[in-house]
Amino acid sequence: MNYFWRCLMCVLLCVSTQLSVWAEDGKFERSSSQKAVGYSTDVLLVGMPLATLTGVLIERDWTGLVQGTYTAALTAGVTVLLKYTVKEDRPDHSNFHSFPSGHSSTTFATAAFVQRRYGWKLGTPAYVLATYTAWGRVFAKKHHWWDVVAGAAIGTGSAYLFTRPWAAERELTITPMTMTDPVTDTPFFGLSASFTL
Repeated sequence: MNYFWRCLMCVLLCVSTQLSVWAEDGKFERSSSQKAVGYSTDVLLVGMPLATLTGVLIERDWTGLVQGTYTAALTAGVTVLLKYTVKEDRPDHSNFHSFPSGHSSTTFATAAFVQRRYGWKLGTPAYVLATYTAWGRVFAKKHHWWDVVAGAAIGTGSAYLFTRPWAAERELTITPMTMTDPVTDTPFFGLSASFTL
């Protein structure tokens, strides 16, 4: 149990590190839509990792928790290191921590973790939210497009480095099948799936 709490604290530390990007003093007057989109990306920055962590804990996927912790730690470490090394000015001139986007690296790390661990059925909506976050950071004038692309690459790469599919541990096999409809004599394609618990 002690190991579990250490992993949980590491995840929360990584999320809180990303919150430093959240509390920025703006020197740029945003439109109401830019403010709304910017706020929604802040919500996703916190909401996606917390929703994923909640799902992992409910499923009692301790291996996934460890893999997610490693993913979060590498993502946060590389992102913060680059932010304080590169010192690129934001489009709104609020500070010099534009490159790479912490919002993008965090949400793409979350999406890639979900996709790698649990499959495309859950990963696709996560990638949609991560892509919206990246677009929103550019729209809200908090990042240049290359900042969010770099953040996405860092987050996705971190997840692919540490996360192993849940399906491989459960010996999931998906077999293609071809059949012929007996009524219309039309061939069709299907899939058969099996796994161990």
